[in-house]
Amino acid sequence: MRESLWKLPDVGLIRNESEGELLLTQAKSYRIPLFCGVTLLFWFSMYTCVPILAAYVEYLGASHKMAGMIVGMYGLSQMLLRIPVGIVSDLFHKRRLFITFGLLFSVFSCAGILVSHELTWVLILRALAGAAAATWVDFTILFASYYKKEETTKAMGTISFYNSMGQMLGILCGGWFADVFSWEASFLIGAAVGTVGFAASFFLVEKFDESAQKITYAGVKEVASDRILLTVSLLAILFQLLTFATVFGFTPVYAQELGATKLDMGWLTFCSTFPMAIASWIGGSYVSQKYGEKKVIILGFILTGVCTVLIPVLSSFWLLLLTQAIAGFGRGFATPLLMSLSIKHMDVGKRATAMGFYQAIYGLGMFLGPLFMGIAGDVLTLKQGFFIVGLLGCLTAWLAYKILRLGPDSKPLPAQRQKLQG
Repeated sequence: MRESLWKLPDVGLIRNESEGELLLTQAKSYRIPLFCGVTLLFWFSMYTCVPILAAYVEYLGASHKMAGMIVGMYGLSQMLLRIPVGIVSDLFHKRRLFITFGLLFSVFSCAGILVSHELTWVLILRALAGAAAATWVDFTILFASYYKKEETTKAMGTISFYNSMGQMLGILCGGWFADVFSWEASFLIGAAVGTVGFAASFFLVEKFDESAQKITYAGVKEVASDRILLTVSLLAILFQLLTFATVFGFTPVYAQELGATKLDMGWLTFCSTFPMAIASWIGGSYVSQKYGEKKVIILGFILTGVCTVLIPVLSSFWLLLLTQAIAGFGRGFATPLLMSLSIKHMDVGKRATAMGFYQAIYGLGMFLGPLFMGIAGDVLTLKQGFFIVGLLGCLTAWLAYKILRLGPDSKPLPAQRQKLQG
């Protein structure tokens, strides 16, 4: 069905059908590249501080526990807000507005941490960053609306690529700026890039499909009783706990104890994120087709768990870098397959709601992971905390073996190639 031309910006007076088609084509030609650019800028802004955040707040005087709470607030606010954001944007038909607010929140978060050295304010501002990440649901739904329904996988693959690129570039640039200039420079570049994205977001094309599937509280309540969804969500919570306790939490702090510079911390996070992007593709496209989804998920947990258990015995930054790159492959194998399994068995009419529930609930792991590591770092030591978390990863591999009810030859859906972020 052809789009309504009145929805396109600056179309002016259309004198005939051919002119209308030309304007429609011109609008299509810029809206997708613009949206991809805004997506990249958004995640760049969000991730400039990730490699140094825990180390920075400890530099400000935070305990390990306080640092863990600050890192974890990003996930907690996502968990609380992601479903409400999806419901409200469905209600008001203003996805572009939520995207703009997401970029604004990212700018406020970075700029606020830049000027405030009070730990309480840093905690609040990281919760604001989580609120920004909660708008990711509007990014994905609006971008998918630019494509035909049969091209949804292509749309999600495209936006996931720019999601990953923004994160990785933000991680590297944030670490480099902090190393060359100061801790605060990573927040400054994040705020600056976010401001550019905020300005560009005003030119995005709004498009709302009245017939599109919507997220509702009643729908969430209905799908939340599904056994498979609950099982996969539990595994996802544990997996996010493992990820945010380590690479997005306290692994850079441990690297600093090994003599790593701020740039090294950026490289550490980058080198554990880049393999994840590669493994997400080959895990969904080839490995799971050959060996089955369940085996690949178990392998992902084992790789990540074992590489985390090894952290306390490593005395070289380069060995730490190597183990975390291997752990990145583990995360890349398991993450997209868990996401796929959350909706694979669902009726088409329930898939968006199931995905919304899944993405909201795994935010609990984002919060609990760094919080646990922070408490362990204060009560025990960071080394002991890594050992416990890594052991949990290995035990979760056993748990996945026991509770996942999948045939050895389960075939993945194309949707599992969509990488999970935020």
